[in-house]
Amino acid sequence: MSKELTSQELHNLAMNIVGKELEAQGYEFMGINSKPKKNPQFVCLKDKKLHFIVVRNVPYPLDPKAYDEEFMQKMKDHAQKHEAEAYYAGVGLYNAVDRSFPIYLNEDYILEYEGLVKI
Repeated sequence: MSKELTSQELHNLAMNIVGKELEAQGYEFMGINSKPKKNPQFVCLKDKKLHFIVVRNVPYPLDPKAYDEEFMQKMKDHAQKHEAEAYYAGVGLYNAVDRSFPIYLNEDYILEYEGLVKI
């Protein structure tokens, strides 16, 4: 029987996808927080500049590029106090058979992720 991924497992998958991209782009990880409600999820250094990155798993039919502007403004203000830049990483993960179905362990899924959005 297929096991549906939990919201924490989906968040971890989104974190892994973003983390691999950051690593490939030469970011140095200073702190990682995998709890969905603790922000930011990644604190990184690149080119001697601090980066705060908020990662969100975005369920179908929501747009992974759309974010909570009020919340992200607070994150940007927080980042500026630390002379850091704030980014949003929205990751759409969908069932490959039907986007409205849940994602199951070890089954194909569709990834909709266009990279970091500077706030």
